[in-house]
Amino acid sequence: MRHQKNKKILGRNKSQRRALVKNLMLSFFTHEKIKTTEAKAKLVKPEIEKIISLSKKNNLHSRRLIISRIGSQTIANKIINEITPQYKDRRGGYTRIIKLAKRQGDNARIVYLKLI
Repeated sequence: MRHQKNKKILGRNKSQRRALVKNLMLSFFTHEKIKTTEAKAKLVKPEIEKIISLSKKNNLHSRRLIISRIGSQTIANKIINEITPQYKDRRGGYTRIIKLAKRQGDNARIVYLKLI
């Protein structure tokens, strides 16, 4: 039974899901917006918001946590130096999901995930 199992698994095992989330976050912070399916956007949005909130502390520990979650020091520096100062007075809700059309092949909803 799946009592209290609220995580979406997207038809992948744990290691593939982790890699997917890490790659989506890396692409998101590189381009500051991504075009993906609605299910993937809903999966990665809380992780992105946690990283932005963590980077607002701007200390060594938070920097190392961001590097471990993202996997790139240059992207971590971009998050801390360029993206976070825009949201210093904001308490949350750093990203927005904008719904687009459905994909032709499998009728999956395509969305933009972007910074506000």
